[in-house]
Amino acid sequence: MKINTVTVFCGSKPGNDKAYVAAAENLGVLLAQNGITLVYGGGNKGIMGALANACLQAGGKVTGIIPKLLLEWEAQHEGLTELIVTESMHARKLLLYEKCDLAVILPGGMGTLDELFEMLTWNNLKIHNKKVYIINVNGYYDAMIQLLDSMDTNGFMYESWRTRLIECNTVQGFMDALTLKD
Repeated sequence: MKINTVTVFCGSKPGNDKAYVAAAENLGVLLAQNGITLVYGGGNKGIMGALANACLQAGGKVTGIIPKLLLEWEAQHEGLTELIVTESMHARKLLLYEKCDLAVILPGGMGTLDELFEMLTWNNLKIHNKKVYIINVNGYYDAMIQLLDSMDTNGFMYESWRTRLIECNTVQGFMDALTLKD
């Protein structure tokens, strides 16, 4: 399957490790260079802003989807190819899922985890079958991965979580995984 559009879930803050922003910028550039449209939360701050700016500066197309209530909080990006404003967070998430061929998770906070786990739950319930890739920058998601393994070991998974969530340690590892899947 040719990948045309990727939704990226990530933080609206930069985090404490400069590698998080660097990974986002690298991903933005590589998406643009490969003709893949970026879809993301529409903000201009933190990892989100770095991702969008890098993609745009590299000549890529970027669609931001932001709910009305976050317009002030996340300072919506004014220079996007397209900015869609939704009535609610639920409408935002639905569009983020519908518009992508697959999803990528970069470091982020509770909102990022909410989006990740909703997408995985929808996968589990066969609402969609889109792959989800996690870029585990400097081991950011190690504790979560340990918890997922524990849930599997303790019999709370219907199938291995690794069938739906593909772990990559670097942006290049993600791009290589895409190449292998095509």
